[in-house]
Amino acid sequence: MDPIFSIVPWVIWLPVIGLLLNLLFGKWLGEKGSGWLASLASGLSFAVAVLLALALLRNPQAVTLHLADWITIGSFNPAWEFRVDTLSLTMMLVVAGVGTLIHIYAIAYMHADVRHNGDPGRFRRFFVYLNLFIAAMMILVSAANYLVMFVGWEGVGLCSYLLIGFWFEKGQAGTANAKAARKAFVVNRIGDFGLLIALFFIFWAFGTLNFTEVFAKAPTVANAMPGVIVAVALFMLVGVTGKSAQLPLYVWLPDAMAGPTPVSALIHAATMVTAGVYLVARSSPLFNLVPGAQAVVMWVGALTALFAATIAVGQFDIKKVLAYSTISQLGYMVAAVGMGAYTAGMFHLITHAFFKALLFLAAGSVILGMEGRQESHGHDKTTAQAELDALDPQDMRNMGGMQGRMRLTFWVYLIGSLALAGIAPLAGFFSKDEIMAAATHFPLIFMLLALTAFLTAFYVGRQVFLVFFGKARTSAAAQAVESPLLITAPLVVLAGLTVVGGLLNLPGSEMLAKWLDYSLDQVTPGEFIVWVALLSLALAVLGLFLSWLVYGRRTLDVLVNPDPLSRSLGRLFTSLQNKWYVDEIYQKVFIGPFYVISDFLTHPVDLGVIDAAGNGLAWLSMWLAQAWSRLQNGYVRSYALAVAFGLVVILGYLILK
Repeated sequence: MDPIFSIVPWVIWLPVIGLLLNLLFGKWLGEKGSGWLASLASGLSFAVAVLLALALLRNPQAVTLHLADWITIGSFNPAWEFRVDTLSLTMMLVVAGVGTLIHIYAIAYMHADVRHNGDPGRFRRFFVYLNLFIAAMMILVSAANYLVMFVGWEGVGLCSYLLIGFWFEKGQAGTANAKAARKAFVVNRIGDFGLLIALFFIFWAFGTLNFTEVFAKAPTVANAMPGVIVAVALFMLVGVTGKSAQLPLYVWLPDAMAGPTPVSALIHAATMVTAGVYLVARSSPLFNLVPGAQAVVMWVGALTALFAATIAVGQFDIKKVLAYSTISQLGYMVAAVGMGAYTAGMFHLITHAFFKALLFLAAGSVILGMEGRQESHGHDKTTAQAELDALDPQDMRNMGGMQGRMRLTFWVYLIGSLALAGIAPLAGFFSKDEIMAAATHFPLIFMLLALTAFLTAFYVGRQVFLVFFGKARTSAAAQAVESPLLITAPLVVLAGLTVVGGLLNLPGSEMLAKWLDYSLDQVTPGEFIVWVALLSLALAVLGLFLSWLVYGRRTLDVLVNPDPLSRSLGRLFTSLQNKWYVDEIYQKVFIGPFYVISDFLTHPVDLGVIDAAGNGLAWLSMWLAQAWSRLQNGYVRSYALAVAFGLVVILGYLILK
């Protein structure tokens, strides 16, 4: 083994050291020192991943590094081990690379955000959480067995809870952000329960949780107990629907927008939501043995892609549009790995990390322009604050005309938007096209993904026209100015990666496919089908053109008049705007009955029976104590009489006997 692989634990230790130093000394470092310390820790973790990748290029065979024994119960010994292969390193590079850019961006963003929210003291805490997020994700992707991976899996769930609810006292009625964090935590626990059941099945059938041993035994176990492999795959899918926000457990991800914008970028682009796609790719030797389970994964992904795209069409919150876009694009990835097109799924994961991080961070730049510049244009502070309180800086109806005010933000946002829409030669075109080509073997899936591609281009165009074109619809939009260099520099880097990212797996070279071939089971080269590429491009252009017809060719005043789509679609648009009423349905079908059952178990059962029994025992003890306490009256004559009475009783008993 190349000695360089011994540095792999540092991909985790460096972010951990960063957060510990911030906890201990961040108070004296100040904001800039605290932010740059966290960014340096993440950047050094990326540097370690780069060194490991260079070493793996020389000999691209998987390497396992033993760090420590962990749990030993009979033959069960899941050691803390790292697995360095082309798949894990791809994820490390994406997580640490994009994560570092988000850290740098957050230095300037959070400087404004903590002041806007009235608590500058939370700046350091934010970067502690951010470093912890990177460390947890690195544990997940570097693990050599399912149990260590599950530690990272739970770690990113905890970090998402902490960061989504970072401003826990904010939001509607002062509780909305806290509820969003709780929702994310609870929904993910449902998915995590499914993954735990899958791990129980794996240990029962294989006697181990080590990747290498499980994958080696998989064909034998599949022949002897085929139902077990099916159960493992389907329960893993439950975990995927939670972490990667697929039907029916996607509902937490839009509410995750309650967190600061850098959090949205980190969750949606580089870390948590990619975990489910990684799990299926890592477990490809198991999924390839059960085509039926693969088909379920494929259908869940394709239906999620279309479903989320329809909702994005009806949203007005700039971040909510991107959130539903993330769910939709994750649907593409899940459908791809469900089809066995693992390289295509991972390719889209990488390019999506580039352009979606770009879009979220650019949206944050727009929000800063909307909310942070109103105090300095002749208004007194009281008036400015009143305007700010009345204005939703994330509502696209309050924007417009920002192209001329924020030129750099506009251009990078346009690059990210066109990549998301699938316009050549940007990265999103190549990765999405590869998934579409793989879907030609499944006609219904292909039609769902093609329709999704059209809707994606439409809502992307709608967002760009509402935000950047036309006339400013509020004074905040009219007075917005470009963000500082620390905000825009990461945007430029991400825009560059979005432009050149397609080179990773260009038809003909297929570098990524060859790279991942050493880690994935049954990797097939990505297909390039000319008619599919042309159709995909045509759908994207058609969607953008239609969005221009509706939103771009005339001046809109959506503050006074309703959205043009609402006039033509009527109740359908209302349904899209209300997210198909899924949250309301969940409230009636699941949450409402849960509260009713909880109330019954709390009052008649818990308080009426269980607590009553405990309280009754306590009352009986008190009554007996009070009864016996009467014997303790403090008079010696009473005690002497009691002793004499006792002697009489004893003597009488002995005489009679």
